[in-house]
Amino acid sequence: MTKTLYITRHGQTDLNKRGIIQGRGMDTDLNDEGRRQAELFFKAYHSVSFDKIYISKLKRTQQSIQPFIDSGIPYEKLAGLDELGWGIHEGQPGTPENKAAFLQIMRDWLDGKLDEKFEGGESPNEVKARQLEALNVIMSHPEEKTVLICMHGRALRLLLCLLTGKPLTEMDNFPHQNLVLYKVTYDGGKYEIVDFNNAAHLKNA
Repeated sequence: MTKTLYITRHGQTDLNKRGIIQGRGMDTDLNDEGRRQAELFFKAYHSVSFDKIYISKLKRTQQSIQPFIDSGIPYEKLAGLDELGWGIHEGQPGTPENKAAFLQIMRDWLDGKLDEKFEGGESPNEVKARQLEALNVIMSHPEEKTVLICMHGRALRLLLCLLTGKPLTEMDNFPHQNLVLYKVTYDGGKYEIVDFNNAAHLKNA
């Protein structure tokens, strides 16, 4: 079985713009810039013959690729594609205290302490477990040769580690911004990133 995955992050929200922590528990809408990004993404990739779309349970992912859905492509929501839960920090501004807490947990994760999490939140290992379930669903349909996946920043980094066989401690090696593209091919044995953090569709506007 071969498959091509077009994986993108959702468009900008007001919380993104204001530097407020979002996470799995914040079901926010795209702002004007996010909707513009969605239009640019559709303009760049509407000619791709997607067999299926997979999105998270959070509406900002559906809003980001709604034009594809409107064109008649079937879609499915998978909780496994949701953003990592940041627990008590969700909805909070980036204060010095919050930034210090995030810096510490990022250091813990880079040191391999992948069960660490904020109160009420999720660890990278917990996100990995639900992403494996989502990936099993996506890959269980050999007839879907080309799929579009819209998800979230930290979750996207973790998924790319899973796909490429890298440890989760290397998650920060996958940069991203709103509605950038990672194109990944599967040849029946391994995944390969063939388009890395592509933002050309946003810059050419």
